[in-house]
Amino acid sequence: MRDGRESRQRYYRHPLPVRIAHWLNALCLFVLLLSGLQIFNAHAALYWGAASDFDDPWLSIGATLTPEGPRGRTEVLGRSFDTGGVLGTSGDAAAPEQRAFPAWLTIPGPRWLAMGRRWHFFFAWLLVINAAFYLAWSTASGHLRRLWPGRVDWRRLGPSLRDHLLLRHASGEAATRYNILQKLAYLAVIFGLGPLIVLTGLCMSPRIDTVLEPLLDLFGGRQSARSLHFLAAAGFVLFALVHVFQVLVSGPWNNLRSMITGHYDYRAAPGNRRRENRDDRP
Repeated sequence: MRDGRESRQRYYRHPLPVRIAHWLNALCLFVLLLSGLQIFNAHAALYWGAASDFDDPWLSIGATLTPEGPRGRTEVLGRSFDTGGVLGTSGDAAAPEQRAFPAWLTIPGPRWLAMGRRWHFFFAWLLVINAAFYLAWSTASGHLRRLWPGRVDWRRLGPSLRDHLLLRHASGEAATRYNILQKLAYLAVIFGLGPLIVLTGLCMSPRIDTVLEPLLDLFGGRQSARSLHFLAAAGFVLFALVHVFQVLVSGPWNNLRSMITGHYDYRAAPGNRRRENRDDRP
């Protein structure tokens, strides 16, 4: 006779191709971000249009001279902010170094633009190859189809948003499935930010521009493409921060283990033991 207590179940949540793609994406995005900041440091300003208008950037990071020495300033859409010690200037307070992003936030070196570009391009192509592999496998296996929200998902949009804002997360068997906000976030990355950052990155190559000039025109010119590339990268950073935060508040060890081994533990109600069914995997 059952005692009515919940039983602990182990569920195969993430297949091997998903785990491989996830960790390769994490590595590539980390290196791309930090090498991209080093490239940005070579000209720390963004513009709209086909050419640089040095008198009218929509974003610039630099330094202004004060009686105490240079002080970091960041300008966004005409508004100026004091960012000394973080952006614009960094290092020793007595003799700050003028640079947009601090040296500890750029790779592979403090001022090595050529090598930074090589790192950036290598990991950019690695990311594209990994993404192509993931999309091919997801399409063939049906995994991608399970990311599309259904009617039940859309009806849960409001409650799911409220639960996330209140840091309430699904438990039991419901925790083994993607919720509507997860699905929308992943689809936005796969079909929105991903293509945008790749295509705008290609537009910054003079050789590619000569072959794909219509693509450059689509984004409004080389400088517009550079700005959109920067904004897409910021979108990836925001996604990563929210993703890591949700992992931490919903059970870091269980989530991390599931992305390493594939197995996720949850507590099932009495008599509700879930079968290992490939069609049920998120």
